[in-house]
Amino acid sequence: MEFDVELDARKLSCPLPILRTKKMLAQMEGGQVLKVVATDSKSPDDFADFCKQTGNVLLSASSQGEEFIFYLRRRQT
Repeated sequence: MEFDVELDARKLSCPLPILRTKKMLAQMEGGQVLKVVATDSKSPDDFADFCKQTGNVLLSASSQGEEFIFYLRRRQT
């Protein structure tokens, strides 16, 4: 999947992956795609909840080994 910005949130535990994602999305333009790579086991639920609460779109969530990969589209402002 194509993306505009990538965020490495490996080895960070809750709530840091979400906080860093929120900060990164705030710097992006509406419609841009952010790729996040995380290792926190709670990340899949956290990112789904975060998108529901903020209006950003979770385009994809997958795992590769111990890593979780998320693609989020920044909401239009």
